[in-house]
Amino acid sequence: MEYPSHVLSRAVEQIASLPGIGQKTALRMALHLLRRNSEDILELARAIEALASDIHYCPVCHNICDEGLCDICADKSRDSETICVVEDIRDVIAIENTGLYRGVYHVLGGRISPMEGIGPNDIEIDSLTQRIKNGSVKEIIFALSSTIEGDTTSYYIYRTLPKGSDIKVTSIARGVSIGEEIQYADHITLARSIRNRIPYENTL
Repeated sequence: MEYPSHVLSRAVEQIASLPGIGQKTALRMALHLLRRNSEDILELARAIEALASDIHYCPVCHNICDEGLCDICADKSRDSETICVVEDIRDVIAIENTGLYRGVYHVLGGRISPMEGIGPNDIEIDSLTQRIKNGSVKEIIFALSSTIEGDTTSYYIYRTLPKGSDIKVTSIARGVSIGEEIQYADHITLARSIRNRIPYENTL
């Protein structure tokens, strides 16, 4: 597609590189930005730039944060003895929106998927194992997607837990449909799944 300006063409190209956005939608967004005042456009640009320069990852759970520990790990009122294991930061947001869970999290940053070339060393499993060894963890909750990859990841982590430990291992109840991504589950279903979690051994 030909554009009357190289600046517009570059903007459309960058917007279209985002997931789910085609050339026509990108052009419509770029033209919409042109109709806004310059300060609005610059504020958007500054916010996007800050994603590259100012976002950090919590050294404990790998959630995103502005600096140091994330708000959840830093909150002394949270139950640090209960760790909810999730694939993605979006899952943390989804579970937090239920207002039910008061433990802490561990964000894996993905799931084991041999088909995609993602193995155990490509996600944050070692740091989870280290947290368990270093802390006084009483419960691990698997809140991974109900997919083959999610189940494989849960099982791998389960097998790496220290033998003979008294750690309770549970999984969210299957109110979340088989094959469903956690972040797309409605809040009521997700809240019930967290509250009615079951021993992980019962899911094997």
